[in-house]
Amino acid sequence: MILLIIKLAAGAIAIYLGIALALIASQRPPAGPPAIGEGLEFSSALDVDAVDLRPLQAFPARDGTALFYRRYDSASPSPRIVILVHGSAWHGMQFHQMAKYLSERGLGTVILPDMRGHGFTPAQRGDIDHIGQLEQDMADLIDHVGAGIDGPQIVLGGHSSGGGFAVRFAGGQYGHKADAFMLMAPFLKHNAPTTRPNAGGWARPAVRRIIGLTMLNAVGIRLLNHLAVISFAMPRPVLEGTYGRTATTQYSFALNQSFAPRSDYGADLAAIRQPLLVLAGGDDEAFVADGYEPVISAHAAGGTYHVLPGVNHLGIVSDRRAMETAGDWLSKLRNS
Repeated sequence: MILLIIKLAAGAIAIYLGIALALIASQRPPAGPPAIGEGLEFSSALDVDAVDLRPLQAFPARDGTALFYRRYDSASPSPRIVILVHGSAWHGMQFHQMAKYLSERGLGTVILPDMRGHGFTPAQRGDIDHIGQLEQDMADLIDHVGAGIDGPQIVLGGHSSGGGFAVRFAGGQYGHKADAFMLMAPFLKHNAPTTRPNAGGWARPAVRRIIGLTMLNAVGIRLLNHLAVISFAMPRPVLEGTYGRTATTQYSFALNQSFAPRSDYGADLAAIRQPLLVLAGGDDEAFVADGYEPVISAHAAGGTYHVLPGVNHLGIVSDRRAMETAGDWLSKLRNS
Protein backbone atom coordinates (compact mmCIF):
# COMPACT_ATOMS: atom_id res chain seq x y z
CA MET A 1 0.00 0.00 0.00
CA ILE A 2 2.78 2.42 0.92
CA LEU A 3 4.61 1.65 -2.32
CA LEU A 4 1.41 2.29 -4.28
CA ILE A 5 0.90 5.63 -2.54
CA ILE A 6 4.48 6.60 -3.33
CA LYS A 7 4.03 5.66 -6.98
CA LEU A 8 0.78 7.63 -7.21
CA ALA A 9 2.38 10.64 -5.56
CA ALA A 10 5.39 10.46 -7.86
CA GLY A 11 3.08 10.21 -10.84
CA ALA A 12 1.05 13.21 -9.71
CA ILE A 13 4.23 15.24 -9.21
CA ALA A 14 5.50 14.23 -12.64
CA ILE A 15 2.21 15.25 -14.25
CA TYR A 16 2.18 18.56 -12.35
CA LEU A 17 5.74 19.39 -13.38
CA GLY A 18 5.11 18.23 -16.93
CA ILE A 19 2.13 20.54 -17.29
CA ALA A 20 4.08 23.46 -15.82
CA LEU A 21 7.04 22.91 -18.14
CA ALA A 22 4.80 22.48 -21.16
CA LEU A 23 3.08 25.79 -20.39
CA ILE A 24 6.44 27.52 -19.99
CA ALA A 25 7.79 26.14 -23.26
CA SER A 26 4.65 26.86 -25.24
CA GLN A 27 4.82 30.65 -25.20
CA ARG A 28 7.16 33.63 -25.19
CA PRO A 29 6.26 37.31 -24.90
CA PRO A 30 6.08 39.06 -28.29
CA ALA A 31 9.12 41.04 -29.36
CA GLY A 32 9.45 44.28 -31.30
CA PRO A 33 7.51 47.56 -31.29
CA PRO A 34 3.72 47.60 -31.61
CA ALA A 35 1.85 48.34 -34.80
CA ILE A 36 1.17 52.00 -35.48
CA GLY A 37 -1.77 53.19 -33.40
CA GLU A 38 -1.44 50.47 -30.75
CA GLY A 39 -0.30 50.96 -27.17
CA LEU A 40 -0.09 54.14 -25.13
CA GLU A 41 0.11 57.77 -26.23
CA PHE A 42 3.78 58.75 -25.87
CA SER A 43 3.77 62.36 -27.06
CA SER A 44 3.99 63.77 -23.53
CA ALA A 45 6.95 61.50 -22.75
CA LEU A 46 8.74 62.33 -26.00
CA ASP A 47 8.36 66.07 -25.36
CA VAL A 48 10.13 65.99 -21.97
CA ASP A 49 12.80 68.69 -21.68
CA ALA A 50 15.93 67.03 -20.28
CA VAL A 51 17.76 70.31 -19.64
CA ASP A 52 19.37 70.30 -16.17
CA LEU A 53 19.02 66.52 -15.92
CA ARG A 54 20.98 65.57 -12.81
CA PRO A 55 23.86 63.11 -13.23
CA LEU A 56 23.59 59.51 -12.17
CA GLN A 57 25.05 58.66 -8.77
CA ALA A 58 25.79 55.16 -7.49
CA PHE A 59 25.06 53.48 -4.19
CA PRO A 60 25.97 49.95 -3.11
CA ALA A 61 23.12 47.50 -2.63
CA ARG A 62 23.53 44.81 0.00
CA ASP A 63 24.75 42.28 -2.58
CA GLY A 64 27.52 44.66 -3.65
CA THR A 65 25.90 45.71 -6.92
CA ALA A 66 26.20 49.41 -7.80
CA LEU A 67 22.73 50.82 -8.43
CA PHE A 68 22.02 54.30 -9.75
CA TYR A 69 19.82 57.29 -8.99
CA ARG A 70 19.54 61.01 -9.72
CA ARG A 71 19.42 63.53 -6.88
CA TYR A 72 17.60 66.88 -6.93
CA ASP A 73 18.53 68.77 -3.77
CA SER A 74 15.87 70.84 -2.06
CA ALA A 75 16.19 74.58 -2.63
CA SER A 76 15.70 75.12 1.11
CA PRO A 77 16.73 72.96 4.06
CA SER A 78 14.33 70.06 4.49
CA PRO A 79 14.51 66.66 6.17
CA ARG A 80 12.08 65.32 3.54
CA ILE A 81 13.27 62.91 0.88
CA VAL A 82 10.87 62.13 -1.96
CA ILE A 83 11.73 58.94 -3.85
CA LEU A 84 9.88 58.55 -7.15
CA VAL A 85 9.89 55.16 -8.87
CA HIS A 86 9.53 55.03 -12.65
CA GLY A 87 7.03 52.91 -14.54
CA SER A 88 7.67 49.74 -16.50
CA ALA A 89 10.33 49.72 -19.24
CA TRP A 90 11.80 53.15 -18.43
CA HIS A 91 13.97 54.73 -15.71
CA GLY A 92 14.20 57.64 -13.29
CA MET A 93 14.58 60.28 -15.98
CA GLN A 94 10.80 59.97 -16.41
CA PHE A 95 10.32 62.19 -13.34
CA HIS A 96 12.82 64.91 -14.28
CA GLN A 97 10.27 67.70 -14.58
CA MET A 98 8.41 66.78 -11.41
CA ALA A 99 11.66 66.42 -9.49
CA LYS A 100 12.74 69.90 -10.55
CA TYR A 101 9.35 71.37 -9.64
CA LEU A 102 9.26 69.87 -6.15
CA SER A 103 12.90 70.43 -5.25
CA GLU A 104 13.02 74.02 -6.52
CA ARG A 105 10.09 74.87 -4.23
CA GLY A 106 11.84 73.48 -1.20
CA LEU A 107 9.39 70.63 -0.76
CA GLY A 108 12.15 68.09 -0.30
CA THR A 109 15.15 66.49 -1.91
CA VAL A 110 13.93 64.28 -4.74
CA ILE A 111 15.58 60.96 -5.59
CA LEU A 112 14.97 59.24 -8.93
CA PRO A 113 16.28 55.66 -8.89
CA ASP A 114 16.86 53.47 -11.90
CA MET A 115 15.43 50.28 -10.46
CA ARG A 116 17.59 47.16 -10.75
CA GLY A 117 17.31 45.70 -14.24
CA HIS A 118 16.57 49.10 -15.79
CA GLY A 119 18.38 52.23 -16.92
CA PHE A 120 21.51 53.02 -18.85
CA THR A 121 23.87 50.17 -17.90
CA PRO A 122 22.09 47.54 -15.78
CA ALA A 123 23.97 44.37 -14.89
CA GLN A 124 21.03 42.26 -16.13
CA ARG A 125 18.56 44.24 -18.19
CA GLY A 126 15.03 43.08 -17.54
CA ASP A 127 16.01 40.62 -14.83
CA ILE A 128 16.93 40.44 -11.13
CA ASP A 129 18.41 37.72 -8.93
CA HIS A 130 15.31 36.75 -6.97
CA ILE A 131 11.74 37.79 -6.21
CA GLY A 132 11.75 40.52 -3.57
CA GLN A 133 15.15 41.94 -4.45
CA LEU A 134 13.71 45.30 -5.50
CA GLU A 135 12.30 45.81 -2.00
CA GLN A 136 15.72 45.10 -0.53
CA ASP A 137 17.25 47.59 -2.95
CA MET A 138 14.74 50.26 -1.97
CA ALA A 139 15.42 49.71 1.73
CA ASP A 140 19.14 50.11 1.00
CA LEU A 141 18.52 53.28 -1.02
CA ILE A 142 16.42 54.79 1.78
CA ASP A 143 19.19 54.09 4.27
CA HIS A 144 21.79 55.52 1.89
CA VAL A 145 20.06 58.83 1.09
CA GLY A 146 18.84 59.26 4.66
CA ALA A 147 22.26 58.80 6.23
CA GLY A 148 23.37 61.86 8.19
CA ILE A 149 19.90 63.43 8.27
CA ASP A 150 18.28 63.80 11.69
CA GLY A 151 14.83 62.22 11.42
CA PRO A 152 14.42 62.12 7.63
CA GLN A 153 10.86 62.03 6.33
CA ILE A 154 10.65 59.50 3.50
CA VAL A 155 7.90 59.89 0.90
CA LEU A 156 7.83 56.93 -1.49
CA GLY A 157 6.03 57.55 -4.76
CA GLY A 158 5.77 55.95 -8.14
CA HIS A 159 4.00 55.90 -11.47
CA SER A 160 2.20 52.90 -12.99
CA SER A 161 4.32 49.84 -12.14
CA GLY A 162 6.40 52.12 -9.93
CA GLY A 163 3.22 52.96 -8.01
CA GLY A 164 2.44 49.27 -7.79
CA PHE A 165 5.92 48.68 -6.43
CA ALA A 166 5.30 51.32 -3.74
CA VAL A 167 2.16 49.41 -2.74
CA ARG A 168 4.17 46.19 -2.60
CA PHE A 169 6.84 47.90 -0.52
CA ALA A 170 4.19 49.10 1.93
CA GLY A 171 2.98 45.54 2.41
CA GLY A 172 6.43 44.04 2.91
CA GLN A 173 8.93 43.89 5.72
CA TYR A 174 10.37 47.33 4.94
CA GLY A 175 7.10 49.26 4.68
CA HIS A 176 7.80 51.07 7.94
CA LYS A 177 10.71 52.88 6.29
CA ALA A 178 8.29 55.12 4.35
CA ASP A 179 6.47 57.94 6.14
CA ALA A 180 4.03 58.66 3.29
CA PHE A 181 3.09 57.32 -0.13
CA MET A 182 2.36 59.14 -3.40
CA LEU A 183 0.87 56.94 -6.13
CA MET A 184 0.40 58.12 -9.71
CA ALA A 185 -1.86 55.89 -11.84
CA PRO A 186 -0.59 52.84 -9.95
CA PHE A 187 -0.77 49.32 -11.35
CA LEU A 188 -2.55 47.23 -8.72
CA LYS A 189 -2.87 43.88 -10.53
CA HIS A 190 -3.93 42.57 -13.91
CA ASN A 191 -7.30 41.55 -12.45
CA ALA A 192 -7.94 44.69 -10.40
CA PRO A 193 -11.04 46.72 -11.35
CA THR A 194 -8.74 49.63 -12.17
CA THR A 195 -6.82 47.80 -14.91
CA ARG A 196 -7.94 47.88 -18.53
CA PRO A 197 -7.26 44.74 -20.64
CA ASN A 198 -3.48 44.38 -21.01
CA ALA A 199 -3.12 47.88 -19.56
CA GLY A 200 -4.52 49.49 -22.69
CA GLY A 201 -2.25 47.50 -25.01
CA TRP A 202 0.97 48.44 -23.20
CA ALA A 203 1.54 45.09 -21.51
CA ARG A 204 1.98 41.98 -23.65
CA PRO A 205 2.16 39.04 -21.24
CA ALA A 206 2.95 35.44 -22.05
CA VAL A 207 0.09 34.17 -19.90
CA ARG A 208 0.75 30.44 -20.28
CA ARG A 209 4.40 30.89 -19.36
CA ILE A 210 3.42 32.96 -16.29
CA ILE A 211 1.01 30.23 -15.18
CA GLY A 212 3.66 27.55 -15.61
CA LEU A 213 6.28 29.48 -13.65
CA THR A 214 3.75 30.26 -10.95
CA MET A 215 3.11 26.52 -10.65
CA LEU A 216 6.84 25.84 -10.26
CA ASN A 217 7.27 28.59 -7.68
CA ALA A 218 4.34 27.18 -5.72
CA VAL A 219 6.42 24.05 -5.06
CA GLY A 220 9.66 25.95 -4.45
CA ILE A 221 11.24 25.60 -7.92
CA ARG A 222 12.71 28.94 -8.96
CA LEU A 223 15.41 27.93 -11.43
CA LEU A 224 13.49 29.31 -14.42
CA ASN A 225 12.47 32.66 -12.94
CA HIS A 226 14.94 34.40 -15.24
CA LEU A 227 12.78 33.63 -18.28
CA ALA A 228 11.03 36.57 -19.99
CA VAL A 229 7.28 36.61 -19.37
CA ILE A 230 6.11 40.04 -20.52
CA SER A 231 7.05 42.64 -23.11
CA PHE A 232 5.97 46.25 -23.44
CA ALA A 233 4.65 48.07 -26.47
CA MET A 234 7.37 50.70 -26.59
CA PRO A 235 6.78 52.61 -29.85
CA ARG A 236 9.41 52.79 -32.56
CA PRO A 237 10.00 56.60 -32.19
CA VAL A 238 11.13 55.98 -28.61
CA LEU A 239 13.28 52.96 -29.46
CA GLU A 240 14.95 54.85 -32.31
CA GLY A 241 15.33 58.06 -30.31
CA THR A 242 18.13 59.42 -28.14
CA TYR A 243 17.34 57.20 -25.17
CA GLY A 244 16.02 54.17 -27.02
CA ARG A 245 18.89 52.00 -25.88
CA THR A 246 17.91 52.65 -22.26
CA ALA A 247 14.45 51.09 -22.64
CA THR A 248 13.81 47.74 -20.98
CA THR A 249 11.25 46.11 -23.24
CA GLN A 250 10.97 42.69 -21.55
CA TYR A 251 10.80 41.51 -17.93
CA SER A 252 11.71 38.17 -16.44
CA PHE A 253 9.29 36.39 -14.13
CA ALA A 254 11.34 37.45 -11.11
CA LEU A 255 11.33 41.13 -12.08
CA ASN A 256 7.70 41.15 -13.14
CA GLN A 257 6.60 39.67 -9.82
CA SER A 258 8.79 42.02 -7.82
CA PHE A 259 7.67 45.21 -9.56
CA ALA A 260 3.99 44.86 -8.66
CA PRO A 261 1.81 44.28 -5.61
CA ARG A 262 1.39 40.72 -4.41
CA SER A 263 -1.52 38.63 -5.63
CA ASP A 264 -3.53 39.79 -2.63
CA TYR A 265 -3.01 43.45 -3.46
CA GLY A 266 -5.70 44.36 -0.93
CA ALA A 267 -3.44 43.15 1.86
CA ASP A 268 -0.57 45.30 0.57
CA LEU A 269 -2.92 48.30 0.40
CA ALA A 270 -4.21 47.60 3.90
CA ALA A 271 -0.67 47.96 5.19
CA ILE A 272 -0.65 51.64 4.18
CA ARG A 273 -1.43 53.54 7.36
CA GLN A 274 0.75 56.48 6.42
CA PRO A 275 -0.54 59.57 4.55
CA LEU A 276 -1.46 58.64 0.98
CA LEU A 277 -1.93 60.64 -2.21
CA VAL A 278 -3.34 59.04 -5.38
CA LEU A 279 -3.22 60.92 -8.70
CA ALA A 280 -4.60 59.78 -12.05
CA GLY A 281 -5.50 61.30 -15.38
CA GLY A 282 -9.08 61.30 -16.60
CA ASP A 283 -7.91 60.16 -20.06
CA ASP A 284 -5.74 57.29 -18.79
CA GLU A 285 -5.58 54.63 -21.51
CA ALA A 286 -4.16 51.90 -19.25
CA PHE A 287 -6.21 52.25 -16.07
CA VAL A 288 -9.67 53.33 -14.93
CA ALA A 289 -8.94 56.57 -13.10
CA ASP A 290 -12.32 56.86 -11.37
CA GLY A 291 -11.87 53.35 -9.99
CA TYR A 292 -8.90 54.13 -7.78
CA GLU A 293 -10.70 55.71 -4.86
CA PRO A 294 -13.33 52.99 -4.32
CA VAL A 295 -10.79 50.19 -4.79
CA ILE A 296 -7.97 51.62 -2.68
CA SER A 297 -10.10 53.23 0.04
CA ALA A 298 -11.76 49.88 0.69
CA HIS A 299 -8.40 48.76 2.12
CA ALA A 300 -6.42 51.91 2.99
CA ALA A 301 -8.33 54.58 4.86
CA GLY A 302 -7.70 58.30 4.79
CA GLY A 303 -6.16 58.76 1.35
CA THR A 304 -6.38 61.88 -0.82
CA TYR A 305 -7.55 61.28 -4.40
CA HIS A 306 -7.41 63.48 -7.49
CA VAL A 307 -8.45 62.70 -11.08
CA LEU A 308 -7.18 65.34 -13.50
CA PRO A 309 -9.35 65.84 -16.61
CA GLY A 310 -7.66 65.64 -19.99
CA VAL A 311 -4.49 63.93 -18.72
CA ASN A 312 -3.42 60.55 -20.09
CA HIS A 313 -1.42 57.74 -18.50
CA LEU A 314 2.07 59.04 -19.21
CA GLY A 315 1.11 62.69 -18.92
CA ILE A 316 0.33 62.43 -15.21
CA VAL A 317 4.03 62.68 -14.33
CA SER A 318 4.66 65.89 -16.31
CA ASP A 319 1.31 67.70 -16.28
CA ARG A 320 1.57 71.03 -14.47
CA ARG A 321 -1.63 70.40 -12.52
CA ALA A 322 -0.30 67.06 -11.31
CA MET A 323 2.90 68.67 -10.10
CA GLU A 324 0.99 71.44 -8.35
CA THR A 325 -1.35 68.93 -6.71
CA ALA A 326 1.58 66.85 -5.48
CA GLY A 327 3.31 70.02 -4.25
CA ASP A 328 0.23 71.19 -2.35
CA TRP A 329 -0.12 67.79 -0.70
CA LEU A 330 3.53 67.74 0.32
CA SER A 331 3.23 71.26 1.70
CA LYS A 332 0.29 70.24 3.89
CA LEU A 333 2.13 67.06 4.86
CA ARG A 334 4.99 69.19 6.10
CA ASN A 335 2.66 71.22 8.30
CA SER A 336 0.54 68.37 9.61
